[in-house]
Amino acid sequence: MSSTERRSLLYVLLAAAVLLTIGVHVSLVPRYFPDDPFMAALSLGVGWLSYTIVFYAVGRVRSHPGILPSMRTADIGAALFLVSLLLALALDSLGFPPTLVIEAYALPAVGIYVGLALIGWSVGRRTNAINAVVE
Repeated sequence: MSSTERRSLLYVLLAAAVLLTIGVHVSLVPRYFPDDPFMAALSLGVGWLSYTIVFYAVGRVRSHPGILPSMRTADIGAALFLVSLLLALALDSLGFPPTLVIEAYALPAVGIYVGLALIGWSVGRRTNAINAVVE
């Protein structure tokens, strides 16, 4: 597969992932959130995966690394994701469920999405560098 074909596929992947992310977060999560926790969590997981794929595609398309970049950014993103998820779970276990005090979950939510963006971008950037070395 040539470089231009690969880049075209990345743009298609980026557009599809953006549409899926928007669709899941606007349509499915609000539909299931208060009443069906299993389906809400499943929808949120699909939304998180598609959001990470968006930043993977952005990392592949927009980065031009000269050497093989370190994965430190992905490590920071994974740590931020996990700490934010634990903070949200701690809030829930302390008696502050998201259905009552949604504002308390703003900081963990931002941390989760920033962490996922860092993971996706870092993996995409690293993949771009590996493909440049192979070619």
